[in-house]
Amino acid sequence: MDYRYGELPLDLLRALLTHEELLRLFLDLVTRSGGDVEEALAWLKELQRRGVIDASIDLDAFREELLKQGLLGRDGEGNLVLTGPGERRIRRSALEEVFSSLGKSGPGLHSVPRAGAGTEALPETRPWEFGDELSRLDGLRSVANAARRDPDELALLADDFEVYEVEHQTACATAIAIDISHSMILYGEDRFTPAKKVALALTELILRKYPKDTIDVVLFGDEARPVPLEHLSRARVGPYHTNTKAGLELSRQILARRRSRNRQIFLITDGKPSCIREGGRLYKNPFGLDLKIVNRTLEEAERCRRDGIQLTTFMIATDPALVDFVDTLTKVARGRAYYASPTDLATFIFRDYIRNRRKLFR
Repeated sequence: MDYRYGELPLDLLRALLTHEELLRLFLDLVTRSGGDVEEALAWLKELQRRGVIDASIDLDAFREELLKQGLLGRDGEGNLVLTGPGERRIRRSALEEVFSSLGKSGPGLHSVPRAGAGTEALPETRPWEFGDELSRLDGLRSVANAARRDPDELALLADDFEVYEVEHQTACATAIAIDISHSMILYGEDRFTPAKKVALALTELILRKYPKDTIDVVLFGDEARPVPLEHLSRARVGPYHTNTKAGLELSRQILARRRSRNRQIFLITDGKPSCIREGGRLYKNPFGLDLKIVNRTLEEAERCRRDGIQLTTFMIATDPALVDFVDTLTKVARGRAYYASPTDLATFIFRDYIRNRRKLFR
C-alpha cells in the first residue's frame, strides 16, 4: 500500500507538522491500515526517512506521548493497539475532516420547521393547552393577558396562560451498509477509506448532537456482518464478491429492532451485485449482471420499502449498466440514488442525512 503526501512543498508540510497535525496524520494512517497501530507508526518513520516529516521530530517520544494520553495501549501480547479514547479520537478527527470539506453550506442543526415536543425552548409563545408542561409557562405574558382582560382583578384564568414553544426534533435510526468487496480498492483508487471515514464522522456527529438517534454499520462482501462502532476503524476490504442483498437484508433486520419509526439505509457501493447466498452455498457470477442475483437484490429492496425504510444508494461508479441497475433499485425501493466520487461522498451523505431528519417520514 502506498500513500502519497507529495502534493505540498516539503518545507511547507514540515512547518505544518505540529503535534496536532502529526496526530491527525497518524490517525489517518491508522484508519487506512485497518486499525493497525504498528503499521501506521512504521509509515510515519518511512515518511520521515523520505523527508516528508522533519528529522528533528522524535517519533519515539510521539509514540510515548500517545501512550501517556491513553490513546494507545497494549494487548495481551504486548502489541500496540488503539484504546477506547483512541477510537473516539479517530471519530472526532473524521468528523473535523468531513466538516472542513463541507464548508459553510454544509448541514447545521437538523430541526424541523414546526413546533412540538422537544427540548430546545423558543422565544415564541402560544396559549396553554391541556397537557403542556407548566415548566414552560411564560409568567410575564400570562399576567399581562390577565391585566388586559381585567386590570382591576388580575385574576388568572386558564385562557390567560401562555407557554413557550419548543423546537420539535425527530428521532431517526440509520444503518450504513458499506461494500467491502475487492473492487473498492481496485483501479488505483481507494474508495473504501472515504466510506469508512464518513461512517466514523456520522457516528461521532450523532453521539454528540443527536443522542436519541441511532446508527448501525454493516459491512458486506460475500456475506454481511454488523460492525461495533468501536471496531469500525479496523474494518478492511477483503477478496470478496458483492452480496448487496445480504447487506440490505441485515440492515433491514437491524432497523426492525430499533424503536424509531423513522428508519433509513445508506448503501455505499462501487460495483454490481455479484453473489447471493442460496441453499447454504454462495452463488456467484462476477461477469455481467446475473438476473438471479439482480432479482433477489431487488426483492430485498422491495421488502425495505414495505417496512417503511428509506433507501438511499451512493454509487461510486458511472458504468451505464450499473447506473441502469441502481435506477431500477431506486424505483423498486422508492428511494434515492446519488452517483458520487470518493471526494464528494461526505457532502452527499451528510446533507442527505440532515434532509431526512427534516423532511422524511411524515
